[in-house]
Amino acid sequence: MNKALIIQNGLVIDPEALTIKEMDIGMINGKFAPIGEVLNQEQSDIQYIDAMGYYVSPGFIDLHAHIFKDYTELGIDADTVGVEQGVTTIVDAGSSGYDNYHLFKEEIIHTSKTEVLALLNISRKGLCHGLSELASLEELMTLEEAREIFRKEKSIVGLKARMSGSVVKNSGIQPLIHARDLADQLHKPIMVHIGNPPPNLQEIFPLLMKGDIVTHAFHGKKHGVLNESGEMIPEAIDALNRGVRFDVGHGTSSFSYQTMRRFRERYDDLVFTISTDIYKNNYTSPVGSLMVTMSKLLALEYSLTEVVAAVTKRAADTLHLKEQGTLSYGTIADVTIFSLEETSSLLADSEGNELACHQILTPYMTIKTGKVAYKREDGIENDSTL
Repeated sequence: MNKALIIQNGLVIDPEALTIKEMDIGMINGKFAPIGEVLNQEQSDIQYIDAMGYYVSPGFIDLHAHIFKDYTELGIDADTVGVEQGVTTIVDAGSSGYDNYHLFKEEIIHTSKTEVLALLNISRKGLCHGLSELASLEELMTLEEAREIFRKEKSIVGLKARMSGSVVKNSGIQPLIHARDLADQLHKPIMVHIGNPPPNLQEIFPLLMKGDIVTHAFHGKKHGVLNESGEMIPEAIDALNRGVRFDVGHGTSSFSYQTMRRFRERYDDLVFTISTDIYKNNYTSPVGSLMVTMSKLLALEYSLTEVVAAVTKRAADTLHLKEQGTLSYGTIADVTIFSLEETSSLLADSEGNELACHQILTPYMTIKTGKVAYKREDGIENDSTL
């Protein structure tokens, strides 16, 4: 028996065309399908969801979170910040390493409704033994280990290297040089965390290649991607020209309204992805959720279609997820249904600066591979005929 579902009357956001229009969305057996094909199924097999007044989008993807709950000091429950917040796919960014990925797989990936992917820490221990995991070069994953685990584990989509002084200590740029060698051999991207030096960005950026990701790109610390006059440093421009990607990675101390405004003023044509770097201690404040982070970008005058594209199509392209971030027929039927609440809220960045946000994205229903994974109790009425 085919499992069919139709979402009716929603305001559908197409992140590829950057359009919003009222239309119906169909799916069969976990894949998007033409409405006519869905209606050809037995009517008793079709589930209908009336999304009138709500926005409908491909499922949101959070490229940077820490969800290795109970095994790291940062870990938060995947579904709490995943499907319950409209996020159908969440990427754990370096919580696990070669030594403990099997635990991450058993305890997190296999037990979550949210699809969980991983950027594997280049330290064997990941974050399971503290937050200075790259201080000892002896703990770096070897090429042989990397080849083995990437061949076996399809949920690992890249490498993670946290390149700030508190993480690398006296190791300097050497962990990233090692990560570059691994990535070149594996043909996988590196997500690089940038923060307080050393190493400086002038050392970091020249090592990054097409497809690599710079997270925390818009922090407000000294020695960031923008110089004192608000212009991008030459090394960052060169990296972007090579195809390196910028990611928000909000976090506890890595997102600045001032930096974002200065970036938008001069580089409004440069696209980026939006992620949270959410974990146990910043879940309530200042991050909140992926939708709260997106709401902050709306308040900075980015359009709704742009911020949705940044967590759907752009995010999927960044990790080469060909069947996600789109509404194309035959691709995975992941859907986020949300409202845009007209309200007045003061939302803080990572530096404690508050911004008046008059439109807040609020999750109402999350559909994962054609099935309702989460529904807010006071949200959409489900007209199911199951």
